[in-house]
Amino acid sequence: MVNDNPILIVEDEPKLAALMRDYLIAAGYATQCLDNGLEVVPAVRAREPRLILLDLMLPGCDGLQVCKELRSFSAVPIIMITARVEEVDRLLGLDLGADDYICKPFSPREVVARVKAILRRSPQLLTSAPPRLQIDEEQYLASLDGITLDLTPLELRLLSTLARSPGRVFSRDQLLDRIYSDHRVVTDRTVDSHIRNLRRKLEQACPGEHPIESLYGVGYRFHLADA
Repeated sequence: MVNDNPILIVEDEPKLAALMRDYLIAAGYATQCLDNGLEVVPAVRAREPRLILLDLMLPGCDGLQVCKELRSFSAVPIIMITARVEEVDRLLGLDLGADDYICKPFSPREVVARVKAILRRSPQLLTSAPPRLQIDEEQYLASLDGITLDLTPLELRLLSTLARSPGRVFSRDQLLDRIYSDHRVVTDRTVDSHIRNLRRKLEQACPGEHPIESLYGVGYRFHLADA
C-alpha cells in the first residue's frame, strides 16, 4: 500500500515552498504547505505527516519551539531548514529531536535526497509497516510477528518513539520527554525500568533477537531485522 500521508512543508517564503513542493510531487510524494508556525501542531495532531520540512524562522512561532512541541507527542521525522549558518551548532547541540538539517541556499534535489534517505530509515507510519511490527497508537495495540504485545500505554509510546526512527540513538532525557507529555520530574533511571520491561516483552515475541540495544552512557536504539 502506498503511504499517502503528505510531506509537510512549513516555509513562509512562497516561492521556496512552491519549489520544494513541485520537486517532491515530481518524486512521487503528496505534500501540504503551511506558512505559520502556529499552524503546525494542530495540523500534525489532525493528520500526522510522513515527514516535516520545518523552517527555522517562521511567523507566529519559530521552528525551534515548534520542533520542541512536536516532540512532546510525536516522533514524525523532522528536517530543519535554516538560513542562519551560526544556528547549525545550536540545532545539533540542543536535544530538540530533529532528524536532520539543511542550510539555505540549497538545491531542491538535495531536499528530495534527504527526504528519501530519512524515509528509508523510518517505517511507513508503523500502522502500515506490516512485515513484523504493527502499532496502533489510538487503540493502544501493538503486535510483533503476529503476536499481541501486552504493553502499558507508556510502554507503547516508548516503543513507538524508538521504532519510528530505527537505528537512531535516543538519550534517556529524550525518551522521558516523549513518554511523559506532562514533563513530570522523574529520574533518568525510570526509563531504564520501562526499557527493561519492554525489552522482555519484545524478546518473548521474537526469541533470540534483541530489538532494543543499549549504548553505555549514551542511550538506546531500536533495530528489527526484516523477516
